[in-house]
Amino acid sequence: MTTIYKICEQAVWRTAEAGEHFFGTEADDRDGFIHFSTAAQLAETAAKHYAGKTDLVLVAVDAEALAMTLVWERSRGGDMFPHLYAPLPLSAVKWARPLPDEIDGRRALPELES
Repeated sequence: MTTIYKICEQAVWRTAEAGEHFFGTEADDRDGFIHFSTAAQLAETAAKHYAGKTDLVLVAVDAEALAMTLVWERSRGGDMFPHLYAPLPLSAVKWARPLPDEIDGRRALPELES
């Protein structure tokens, strides 16, 4: 089972938990898909897109549960990134945990599954 990851603001995630789907962030809405990262891509994603931000949550998702709506596309540096072209069903979420704030410009990430 492949696990992919999403970082978002805790308030946005709490709204999703009140329903059955996560519809993404403002950036996802603007781009037309929900952005995800693999375990290997997550540290760079956090540093590039979430530097200095607080009150974040890290969401682990079962990629296989997303079937045909998940597309792997080239993005940053030519890497293949998972992009979801549909709302994320909460049934595909393995877990969601608060993401620690940065300390001295560095954010500690939990141990992740690939």
